[in-house]
Amino acid sequence: MSRSTSLDLLKWLAIVTMIGDHLRYLWPEQDWLFVTGRLAFPFFCLALAANVSRSTVIRWRYLWWFVGFSLLSEVPYRWLDNGSLTLNVMPTLGLGLLVAWGVHLRSRATTAMAVLAAITATLGSEWLMYGLPGVLLPAALLMALKDGRFAWLAGLLAVAGNFTNSWLFQHPLAPMSMMVAGTAFMAVFIGLELLRREWPGRVLSVGRWGWWFYPVHLAVIKLLSLL
Repeated sequence: MSRSTSLDLLKWLAIVTMIGDHLRYLWPEQDWLFVTGRLAFPFFCLALAANVSRSTVIRWRYLWWFVGFSLLSEVPYRWLDNGSLTLNVMPTLGLGLLVAWGVHLRSRATTAMAVLAAITATLGSEWLMYGLPGVLLPAALLMALKDGRFAWLAGLLAVAGNFTNSWLFQHPLAPMSMMVAGTAFMAVFIGLELLRREWPGRVLSVGRWGWWFYPVHLAVIKLLSLL
């Protein structure tokens, strides 16, 4: 299977906007980093959906990487933000993977896993970053890759996931909330358009080191904040 430069570019955009979002722990007054950071999660979900769309069987190793890094990442995530009411983002993406598999492969096993993941996300939504909408987003993006009309559903889920944030939920018409909603919604269409066109230039591939980057960069930002 040939490697997609557009997919690698999407992953890089997700990584860069995620770093920018987390730099708010060093510069909390820079609210614009929070707004641009709303691109990261939809981009990661779209990368996940694109990988699922290219698979014909359950890739168990992919799931176990999510399980392992969900546990590993919780330590630096809690160190960086010990006041967070949610887990790190990996459990949300891992559950989202199960739902996406169910939508894509449609076997009895994947359907059962998808239903179980959705029930888990519903019951534990308050502990999941981006909540139930975040878990459903990869599946909606997978559907959008096959039929562009589902992009609107994916956009609405991206917005709803951000509004699991209590401040945004309580102030939906505040300028910050409106900018967050617009950025999250447009992230879906930007990402889908990028994947529809093969990037002509060379892009450094995002390999397995990308898994380690998430917990390591959280720890590095925390260390920088202590200087």
